[in-house]
Amino acid sequence: MERFTSSLLFFSSSCLIVFSMLLTFSGPTGIVVHAAPPVIWQPTVDMDRVMSSPDYGMQVFLFWREEVANRDVTVVEQAGFRWVKQQFAWRDIEGAGKGEWAWENPDRMMRQIESQNLKVIARLDNQPQWAAPDTELPEISPPDNLQDYYDYVYAIASRYKGRIQAYQIWNEPNLAREWGGRAPNPAEYVELLKVGYKAVKDADPKAIVISAGLAPTTRYDDVAMPDSYFVQGMYDAGATPYFDALGVHAAGFKSSPDIDPAQAAIDPILTNGDLDDSELSRVYAFRHVEDIRDLMVKNGDADKKVVILEFGWTVEPRPESPYRWHAVTHEEQAAYFTGAYEYAIENWQPWIGVMNLIYVANPDWHMDMEETYWSIVYPYYPELRVAPAYEHLKHMTKIPAVE
Repeated sequence: MERFTSSLLFFSSSCLIVFSMLLTFSGPTGIVVHAAPPVIWQPTVDMDRVMSSPDYGMQVFLFWREEVANRDVTVVEQAGFRWVKQQFAWRDIEGAGKGEWAWENPDRMMRQIESQNLKVIARLDNQPQWAAPDTELPEISPPDNLQDYYDYVYAIASRYKGRIQAYQIWNEPNLAREWGGRAPNPAEYVELLKVGYKAVKDADPKAIVISAGLAPTTRYDDVAMPDSYFVQGMYDAGATPYFDALGVHAAGFKSSPDIDPAQAAIDPILTNGDLDDSELSRVYAFRHVEDIRDLMVKNGDADKKVVILEFGWTVEPRPESPYRWHAVTHEEQAAYFTGAYEYAIENWQPWIGVMNLIYVANPDWHMDMEETYWSIVYPYYPELRVAPAYEHLKHMTKIPAVE
């Protein structure tokens, strides 16, 4: 009998784990393969020392306009919020060609964030043209070569080691429009997630890796996949060792933050008549976050936190807008935002992490764009126009910072 050993190298957190796969030849009966043990998630950072439960974040747009970025980081800090979520778009940083880095804007942006002692979730997506040549910009696609994604993530995580606390690996891959026009595929996303995780941990083992936020949808076809199905597909594809916190999106639609998803799912007003599947229609409630948390627990992943990467309610006033059906009043928006944080304090500790609301508006938006009406700070400069929700959040009692 002859025995051969081949070693496969994998990274799990900051530790290099060597798996040995033994191939045993047993004469005429063929080869018996003893499979390697699964990769086990090993945390490299104590998240309870980085974020409170819950913690307070706003999505911002600081990349292009220095003077507006100065104002907006101050707006976040003065509200008593401690985190910003900011996109570090690949095409804006390495867009000219492989290895041709443009650091001026991200370097300036990091200085502005740090001037207000804010922590950062960096969203890493939006490929350059050269990384997916068959996809015309501004369309979004994973790169043809995952090594290119590794190099981009590693470059950012190494340059800002110890300064960026967390990284979001892609955004809404459960939508074809965020996945090169192809049908959403959890297993394909997990391959990207693995690469992103390894790149972050190779560069900065103490940084947090957050899986992509997923769009809440009841659609299930080549265009979109429900977030609960996608998350389970990630677990089935072996995602567990490759993220430190699970990212979710939690639009409230027309529901107040305390409404039971089961109640929302059967209410034609709260679902806009989308009643075909009462399980999928649970997405119309902010508390659908609890459904995703239940999936984590069922998959043996209860030790990790949930980070809400986007949540909010729109005050959309335009009659023809597809978002008009779930518009709330300014007063409701204010009450729902503060109510969401209060509900999390009362019901979601210790597993809830940062809750990032949308938006401190992109200064290039205007009043004929749907994104503007989700915002709590509007796209005017130098005038500062804030929604009532901003003032409510500013004066809301908050959990103390961890450090």
